[in-house]
Amino acid sequence: MLCEEKYFEIYGKEPAGVTFSPYRVCPIGAHVDHNLGKVTGFAINRGVSIAYGIKMNGIVELVSLQFSKRAQWHVSEVGEKQNDWADYLRGAVWALSRKHRLTFGISGVIEGSLPIGGLSSSAAVILAFLQALCSVNGIRLNEAEYINTAYEAEKSYVGINIGKLDQSCEVLSKKDNLLFLDCFDNSYKLIPAAAEMKPYKFAVFFSGLGRSLVGSEYNKRTDELRSGIYAVKAFAGLEYGKLAETNARDIPYDLYAEYRDRLPVPWRKRCEHWFTEVLRAERGAEAWKNGDIEEYGRLTFESGWSSIHNWESGAPEQIKLYDIMRETKGIYGGRFAGAGFKGCCIALIDPLYEESVIESVTGKYLDAFPMMKGKYSAHICESADGVEI
Repeated sequence: MLCEEKYFEIYGKEPAGVTFSPYRVCPIGAHVDHNLGKVTGFAINRGVSIAYGIKMNGIVELVSLQFSKRAQWHVSEVGEKQNDWADYLRGAVWALSRKHRLTFGISGVIEGSLPIGGLSSSAAVILAFLQALCSVNGIRLNEAEYINTAYEAEKSYVGINIGKLDQSCEVLSKKDNLLFLDCFDNSYKLIPAAAEMKPYKFAVFFSGLGRSLVGSEYNKRTDELRSGIYAVKAFAGLEYGKLAETNARDIPYDLYAEYRDRLPVPWRKRCEHWFTEVLRAERGAEAWKNGDIEEYGRLTFESGWSSIHNWESGAPEQIKLYDIMRETKGIYGGRFAGAGFKGCCIALIDPLYEESVIESVTGKYLDAFPMMKGKYSAHICESADGVEI
C-alpha cells in the first residue's frame, strides 16, 4: 500500500500497523439522520487506510497523501480548530480523551482509495484514526463507542449538524446486507440480499467539484427543518421546548400535514423531504427484503429528486449526473451524495451493463462539463463489511 511505502520513506522503518475504515453509500435516507429519521446504507470495498507507529512523547504527527500540509499536535493539547483537513482528527482526539486517558501519540500516513467527496470520507478517516490511537494507548472500544466517538468528533468539535448514519454504516455493515438504521434509538437490522435478487454493484461518479461542507448551506437546511417542526408544535399547542432540541421525529406526519401550509416555503420543503424520505427508507428496506432491486432503485431515484426539489441541495454538476443516470440503461437507481466537501453520484447498477454504464455516463457528463476532464472520475465498487474491531 502507498501509505506503508510513504511511512517507511519518512520514518525509515516499517509501520507498527495499518488500520482501515470503509467508505459508505446511502442510496435512501439522505438528510434525515440528524433529526432521528430512518436510513439505509452499505459499506463499500474502498476506504481510508492509515499506516502508523507509536510516539512515546504523546505527539500526533500525520501526513495525508491527499493533502500537502502536515498536521501535528499533542494528545493533551488539541486546541482550537485550524479549518484544515486534520480538524476531523483533532476532533477524534478531543472526543476520545473525554472518556479515556491518552498517553501516547502516533505518527501516521493516511491514504484514501477514492477521491474525497460524497462517501463520508470524514467518518472513515476518523474511524481509521481512532483504531490506531486506541491501539497504541491500549484502549478497547465496542461498536457503539466507535460510532459515538466519531460522531462527537464531527458534530461537537468540527461543528457539522450530522446524525449517525455515516459512522453506523462504516462500523455495522456486512457484505451483501442492507443496513436499515433507526436513528431514533440506534436500533438496526441487517437485511441480506434475497437469493432471487438480481446481481448488483455500485458505480460512483465523482463530479470533480471541490468545496467545504462547513461553509455550505448544510447546517442552514437542518435549522430550517427544525424550525418547521418547532412551528408545527406551536400551531398545534404542543410543548415545544428549545429549538436546538427539536427533532422531526417528535411529531407524526399527519400533524405536520395539518399545518404545513402555514409554514414558510423553505421550511415546508425541508419537512416534506424528511417525512417522505423516512417513508422511502421503510419501503426500500421492504423491497430489499423481498429481493425487488428495481423497486429499491426506483425509490433511490425518488430520493434524489426530493433532495433536489425539497431539500434543495446539489450543485448543477451533481444534478446533471443524476439526470444522466436516470436515462442510462443498466442503472437500477441512483442519487447524488456529498452535500458540500466535493461531491459524487452513486448508482446501483446491473453488473452486465458495467462497461456501458461507465462509458455512457462519462461521455454525456463531460460533453456537458468539459472543464471537468481530468477532475471527473468513475469507479465500480461492491458492498463490504464494516470496520473490523
